[in-house]
Amino acid sequence: MLRQLWWIALGLLVGCTPAPVETEIKPVAPLSETGEMVVLIRNGATSFYVDAEGKYAGLDYDLVKGLADELGVKVKFVVSPRVAEMPMRVAAHEAHLGVGMARHQAEGVRFGPAYFGHRPVLVYRTEDRKPRGLGDLGKGILMVASLFAPTMRELQLKYPQLAWNEAQYQDTEELIDKVENGLIDYAIVDGKGAEVAQNFHPGVGVAFEVGDALPVAWAWPADAPAPFVDRLKVYFARIQKDGTLARLIDRYYGHANRLQPIDATTFLSRRNTVLPKFRPLFIEAEARYGLDWRMLAALSYQESHWDPFATSAYGVRGMMMLTTDTADRLGVENRLDAKQSIMGGAKYINMLRERLSPRIPEPDRAWLALASYNIGVAHLEDARVLAQRLGKNPNSWTDLKTVIPLLRNYEYFSTLKYGFARGGETVIFVENVRSYYDILVRFEKPVQTMFPPFDEQVTVANPEGVRLGIDAAAK
Repeated sequence: MLRQLWWIALGLLVGCTPAPVETEIKPVAPLSETGEMVVLIRNGATSFYVDAEGKYAGLDYDLVKGLADELGVKVKFVVSPRVAEMPMRVAAHEAHLGVGMARHQAEGVRFGPAYFGHRPVLVYRTEDRKPRGLGDLGKGILMVASLFAPTMRELQLKYPQLAWNEAQYQDTEELIDKVENGLIDYAIVDGKGAEVAQNFHPGVGVAFEVGDALPVAWAWPADAPAPFVDRLKVYFARIQKDGTLARLIDRYYGHANRLQPIDATTFLSRRNTVLPKFRPLFIEAEARYGLDWRMLAALSYQESHWDPFATSAYGVRGMMMLTTDTADRLGVENRLDAKQSIMGGAKYINMLRERLSPRIPEPDRAWLALASYNIGVAHLEDARVLAQRLGKNPNSWTDLKTVIPLLRNYEYFSTLKYGFARGGETVIFVENVRSYYDILVRFEKPVQTMFPPFDEQVTVANPEGVRLGIDAAAK
């Protein structure tokens, strides 16, 4: 459904579904001859990885697939282990496109418009003293993600005593893991990636930004056919105008920094001490209602912190915090019985999901069902009506989460059928569940231990033998 299966996915992919390996990459034939677009890509949370359902995912992956669908061609991804070598390989016609690259002058290539930015930040162990700047690092061991090596070489003119090593193959999470475990003292990584990884590594904090953000763009050979280049430019203009790009960015990063470190620390601790008692019940609920047990567990934690006796001032009770009326409709006789509550909550969220318009795709469908669980079906429909009035997409959580808070404003709720609602709380609710779900996906295995078939329109070449997915060692 969403995001990162991380090392679990890596082990299964390498062990069960080996990708074709090419030891030598030759110049590609024209796209017009083969009908297969070859794309140079890197592994990472902003580009290409294996998600919670065992499918390829990532911002760049989704963008490339969108282009391929418009062009009516297949895609072959060639994994490049080093970002720095990608311009040279594109210039040598090893691919029709290179994606997720820092936009800069490079011989033999042309760049499209910037669509994202990598903000370099320095991370440190929060139990240590927080450094105030690069001149405050002393003799600490500093590693720098390869993407930011050029930035560091420029900064070294100002800090000639600064010693650092380039991490040519490690991604943001692996560097943060090294910092948390004391293998290195500091790392300079992508800010967005750090926000995601801090949910898994709450002992690491961001100290400060290091230089300006690097704009990210696609690149193609300087002599690429003009019609192909024109289609690329038209594609990017469209996705920026119609909101497709914004929705994809939000899908991967919109909720990343919602949790505070204390929230993530507490959740990780209770995953080890409390969740094991209830894990079989969540798995049983998945078997009954077809919803990922980790999503149900994330929802339950947001509602009750996995406390079967939780009670709110509003009369909702139990693991899934059901109201008396909802429990009666679901056939839940005892809301304080963990099994009855979990089964009832799973049945209810599944009912809400099925009631949504068939035009709503995943994962937005899941997020809207969660919003409905919190705010109610009627108010969610009000929000969708309001979204249409405001020229936003009523089927997109990215758009709806900017509209739902307006349900508490008189100028808006007075024009809607069901009136006032505390919409801001609903947005926080859904985004927290998304964050907890991401953490569980990172550490908990899915019920299905074998991957479903990958998209038949996509093949992957891994010319350097680098593992597919996030390039981090299994913990």
